[in-house]
Amino acid sequence: MRYRKLGRSGLVVSEICLGTMTFGGDGFWKVVGEQDQGAATSLVKSAFDKGVTFIDTADIYSNGASERLLGGAIEASGIPRDELVIATKLFGRFQFGPPGQAGGTPDQVRRFSNANLWGLSRRHVFNAIDASLERLKLDYIDLYQVHAFDPVTPLQETLEALDEVVRSGRVRYVGLCNFAAWQIAKSLGVSERHGLARFESLQMYYSIAGRELEREVVPLARGEGLAILPWSPLAGGFLSGKFTRDGGPNDARRAMFDFPPVDKDKGFEIIDAMRPMAEARGVSVAQIALSWLLHQKHVTSVIIGAKTQAQLNDNIAAVRVTLSSEELQALDQVSKLRPEYPGWMLERQGSDRLKDLG
Repeated sequence: MRYRKLGRSGLVVSEICLGTMTFGGDGFWKVVGEQDQGAATSLVKSAFDKGVTFIDTADIYSNGASERLLGGAIEASGIPRDELVIATKLFGRFQFGPPGQAGGTPDQVRRFSNANLWGLSRRHVFNAIDASLERLKLDYIDLYQVHAFDPVTPLQETLEALDEVVRSGRVRYVGLCNFAAWQIAKSLGVSERHGLARFESLQMYYSIAGRELEREVVPLARGEGLAILPWSPLAGGFLSGKFTRDGGPNDARRAMFDFPPVDKDKGFEIIDAMRPMAEARGVSVAQIALSWLLHQKHVTSVIIGAKTQAQLNDNIAAVRVTLSSEELQALDQVSKLRPEYPGWMLERQGSDRLKDLG
């Protein structure tokens, strides 16, 4: 296991981050995973023993159950708190019943529809951090991330609230998830202008089958010293090697929850290119997909999730896979983005300017 700085900060994280969306299995989240306390503790302890010190969760995962199970796992495993980097998120509302429906008791229905119980308002930021700390049974969060952009709350209000949470000692660093490049840039500008704690990391969807991040967010991250933390690096299991053009296992997550979106025709071409590399090494296709991400210099830590110990072991083993320059070039060719404006014009004009400098 290698360790890397979180962007320009002094915080160091493992290159593999254990994602805990599989913990709990409450309601909708059952399709992702339903690990109980025993399984959660086993996965956390095993990951730590293999050098994983970075663990990610969110308040809405299984309606708070993921945070509770992670807190229980840290306590039961005996892992020293100061040897872990714990990340969680806020924004979403807890759900009762199927997605998009407000099932449950009348009181739960009211809670579900209350607009003050989610988002990034000052009120919700303060309430959410205290609730997460209670569920996790921790005194502080290392990395507190906003799970989405809030179109309702002024950005300055959110950033000021997060800054106060950092100054209070309940949070060490703040990060974001799923922002557009202009929203990230605006956030950094507001933080700098008002002397507020700035976002240090970007948790974003990124995989060899989904490289859209490279158009605008990756150049921004490089320029501003921001860490990139890819979520769903196997595209919701599509890149696990279990799926072919003829189908895949009916009980797989991707079969029940077809997310994130993937261009499947192109995706299978990518899998076709990775499979011989995996077979030559005696490893899984998933390890090649994860290794490709780990070879990208702009990636800080790759977030993996696991339903079983075998999946966890296989994913972590990707850190030992080294791809040759020829293999990386082949994978880049089969997975590269189609040129879009203004990208193709910037490249055309900029390349001539660079040639003048040799």
